[in-house]
Amino acid sequence: MFSLNPCSKLLLSLLFLISVAQAQQPMLYKYQDLSKTYYKNQSDSIQKAWKCPSVFDDRETQKKYKEIWDGRTKFITGSLEDNDYVYEKEIAAYIDGIIDQLMKANPAHFKSKPMLLLDRSSSVNAYAIGNGIIAVNMGLVNFCQTREELSLVIAHELSHNILSHAENSMKDRAELLASDAYKDSLNAILKSKYERLTRLNKVLKNFTFNRRKHQRYHEGDADSLAIQLMKKANIAFDSRFFLRLDSADMEYHTPLKLELGKYFAAYDITIDDAWTKKRTKGLSTRNYNFKDSTNNDDSLKTHPECKERYERNKLLTDAGRTLTPVPAAIRERANRIIVWNLYRNDVITGSLYRILLEKDKGNNNNWYDLMFANAITSLYYADRELHRFGTIGMVKKENVSSEYYQLQTMLEQIPREQLETIAKKLGSASFWSKAQPDEKSLKSFLSTLTFDADVSRQNRSKAAEEFIKAFPTSPYIEFASPFEKK
Repeated sequence: MFSLNPCSKLLLSLLFLISVAQAQQPMLYKYQDLSKTYYKNQSDSIQKAWKCPSVFDDRETQKKYKEIWDGRTKFITGSLEDNDYVYEKEIAAYIDGIIDQLMKANPAHFKSKPMLLLDRSSSVNAYAIGNGIIAVNMGLVNFCQTREELSLVIAHELSHNILSHAENSMKDRAELLASDAYKDSLNAILKSKYERLTRLNKVLKNFTFNRRKHQRYHEGDADSLAIQLMKKANIAFDSRFFLRLDSADMEYHTPLKLELGKYFAAYDITIDDAWTKKRTKGLSTRNYNFKDSTNNDDSLKTHPECKERYERNKLLTDAGRTLTPVPAAIRERANRIIVWNLYRNDVITGSLYRILLEKDKGNNNNWYDLMFANAITSLYYADRELHRFGTIGMVKKENVSSEYYQLQTMLEQIPREQLETIAKKLGSASFWSKAQPDEKSLKSFLSTLTFDADVSRQNRSKAAEEFIKAFPTSPYIEFASPFEKK
């Protein structure tokens, strides 16, 4: 026997705590934190409280306005019901801290606390819904490098609500749709004998252009007010973020650092290069410049060009201010939610590619290995069910990097027998020993779906029910619940 001095005991205790923390990954969120359940009361309240106000004396224009208003209400309540949003307490608390700081410094602009929704989308965006509600995408949380960048976007969306842009846009649209000029244009097209489709497209194109032009004025106003809100709250503004936003939708243009086969080799899996090349004839096989994406649409095309926004506001930059990095844990949690959301929405290529990008960053989080295995197993299951193509989540090659396109092509062309072998090999890999109980149970459930000789609906329902009963708060219930007997 030997005794330890107090310092040694403290060191061992710290090492133990660190090892426990590393071994036990925090849950993504509870299943009950998905919006259908978590925001049930708020959804009911929105349905009852969002009554369309009477703003037009003209009955037809008011009718159009009510249709548009009710459409917005249906959109938000439907999105909540479809679990498009999630309450993740750490991310929500971080963003709420920014909102509280902006509110405290600008009390005249806020009658009540805005409602924050966390959208699970990978798109680098946020949006104002009106009536004091804003939504922030997980893609934006993962993209922003500093608290100040995130604050700018949040202040921008809050400004849209402060300036009633959503409501004003609905009014403008109602007036246009009810106008004699719009109706005369449509009637003229209906009465004509020739080129109806061309003329209709022209009317709709002009309508869309006018709306977009009007939206861009709104965006400039929101930028200006957002900067004012930030400065009063003593949050540094750096206009260079507008330039960084120019690459916001380029996640899948980011090249991988290694050849595709080397990522699979890390799991002792050999990939045939032939699987990564399209076996088709014609123009689709020509060489393609994957770097040319200048004409691609993205989620920010309704905004002024990023360079224009930078030039307009660069003199307002708070030079010399120290910026605060977004905590790595916050960005990591957002990314894991994105990977899971892509996976459960059958966007297997996108889910896998984000995993490989994390590998490039040196991220050795065991969870990404588990999801890598789940993605391949789900692809094999989809192939057995004859819907492999839909599960891959095909993307046009001009919208992605050459490596993404190779991965997508490989998932499409790998023979079923080899896919089965790879899925089974990943299912027995050593990294599963570090998995949490619900993660191991999810693997077992996937194995039942994919490899069990009895593929009856009854057997699948039983496996789903057992998983849900054993882990009633696991986020992975979302994968199992569609198989549950209804």
